[in-house]
Amino acid sequence: MSLLDRAGAEAGVGATGMSPAFTAARARLGLVLALFAIAAVSWAWSADLMTGMDGGPWSSLSGLWWFLGVWVLMMAAMMLPSVSPTVALYARMTRSHSAVSAYFFVAGYLFIWAAAGLVAYGIGSLVSRVLDDSVSWDNAGRWLAGGTLILAAIYELTPLKDVCLGRCRSPLGALLGSWRDGLRGALGMGVRNGAWCVGCCWALMAALFALGVMSLAWMALVAGIIAAEKTLPWRAAVTYSAAALLLVLGLVVLIAPDALPGMTIPQGTDMMG
Repeated sequence: MSLLDRAGAEAGVGATGMSPAFTAARARLGLVLALFAIAAVSWAWSADLMTGMDGGPWSSLSGLWWFLGVWVLMMAAMMLPSVSPTVALYARMTRSHSAVSAYFFVAGYLFIWAAAGLVAYGIGSLVSRVLDDSVSWDNAGRWLAGGTLILAAIYELTPLKDVCLGRCRSPLGALLGSWRDGLRGALGMGVRNGAWCVGCCWALMAALFALGVMSLAWMALVAGIIAAEKTLPWRAAVTYSAAALLLVLGLVVLIAPDALPGMTIPQGTDMMG
């Protein structure tokens, strides 16, 4: 070790003049910026893939693998900005401070959302095959869409939503309580954190299906609600505001869907086909 390195080690400063703490903080900032960059690319890619696909409530989900690919891109675009503080906290808590572990954490997080997408696809396909024309917009589809939005509004105020949102907003306890070392541990902890997030946001995702899952505008609205709930300090105010907004949207869909800006009224009888 050189005299400069030895002196820096004794002072907690490396040969570059930066302390290990500063270097680690800079690495975490780089990680967060990388997540935002991935989200930005995912937004752009999603917009390209979804062009011309907005068929309104219960839009056609197309083939399984196409839908799953678009779904994962959507989740990366919508969720990575709001989960980035949790990822940064995880990176700070790891012994190695390795960015690789953090990316495995993110992979586990997106994996659980991919699983949720598979469930949504399965439910949509089953409903389409069993009920067929009865869920078309001119029959029960309008009531199904409005009812889903109202259900999402009600879920915002339930104890389960409150518990899951608490874990998403303050993840330190959840991370400490399920800590696992290594890359496999990082993957598993990402899955666990993603499960809390699914519990928090599944109703909002159902609302997205009810508004038009292939609509970039509604996707941005739901992403905004999620980010506000997870990051803004006024937790109760944000939750009640989100519930009120979803309730109003649901009532408008039931009463006067044509008056809702950006609403695409489905044409044809086979929704979610």
